[in-house]
Amino acid sequence: MAVLDIRDVTKAFPTTVAVDRFTLTVGDGELVCLLGPSGSGKSTLLRMIGGFETPTSGVITIDGEDVTRVPPEKRPTGMVFQSHALWTHMNVFKNLAFGLKLRRLPAAEIKDKVEAVLELVGLSGYGGRHVTQLSGGQQQRVALARSLVLEPKILLLDEPFASLDQHLRERLREEVRDIQQRLKITTLFVTHGQDEALALADRIVVMRDGHTEQAAAPDVVYREPATPFVAGFIGSMNLVEGRIADGSFSHSAFRVAVPVADGPATLAVRPEALEIIGASGAGMGRIHRVTDYGTHAVVDIDLPDRSRLKSMVTEARDWAAGQAVDLRPRAFAVYRDDAAIHRSA
Repeated sequence: MAVLDIRDVTKAFPTTVAVDRFTLTVGDGELVCLLGPSGSGKSTLLRMIGGFETPTSGVITIDGEDVTRVPPEKRPTGMVFQSHALWTHMNVFKNLAFGLKLRRLPAAEIKDKVEAVLELVGLSGYGGRHVTQLSGGQQQRVALARSLVLEPKILLLDEPFASLDQHLRERLREEVRDIQQRLKITTLFVTHGQDEALALADRIVVMRDGHTEQAAAPDVVYREPATPFVAGFIGSMNLVEGRIADGSFSHSAFRVAVPVADGPATLAVRPEALEIIGASGAGMGRIHRVTDYGTHAVVDIDLPDRSRLKSMVTEARDWAAGQAVDLRPRAFAVYRDDAAIHRSA
């Protein structure tokens, strides 16, 4: 069992507060992604959990034991950095064996553990290779193996795939998820990649300015974003400013029924939920561009107020730049004062 508890943790630097009274519990065997833009505090939070930064206030516990001020080498955590942080003067075996030697394990046991973890990350037979002879993806596997060989209770991953190309990144994240589920290891994964978080996480914590905007399962964060920030940050989203009056949200391009109190509001509609219809007259908007992705197409639509919306369609050839169209939101959410006040059925 390995449960991570973060309670009211704050990290203040001389000119800024990086993490502000942050609270989170990561359950046994759970994989949680910390997702947010640069400067949101996610990496600082991870470094505090790993012991590389000391909180200004608050408490961090692992299985009920306070580790807030325990040094990194004495914590039951393993951390994988974006930069790999491998020792280039050592071969793969020595990189993995180093921590085990510090624990004074017998040589035969070290050999068995290193070979087992190399097999786990798909690098059997690579122990004698020099680190500089490995590709970026292989180096990142070694970095992961170096953390796993110490059998940590908590695995911490700080944007480990950010420097890799798209295809390799996708393959490695699938492998990491498979390994994590096989070992049932409690994991905290920092990323600014939305696709990565949606593909990996049991739960996503969206961070902004050092605090939590929303913490929920990936499908909930995508389909029911709690705030306009989350709505705009996760996936592609059309955010439209307008007013609600007499039970309707009004914008220059369209009007939809919204049974809430009158006042200013923001309507959020995903491109896949914004239907476009060819207009016989001037239409609500005019197509600016059609981008064909093969499996689908994205249509950019210019509105009279000079704003631009996106609609996802199945066939690019049905639409053309300059074409007048009408718009029909099929599913949407409405926000006011940084909170959702209505979601369509």
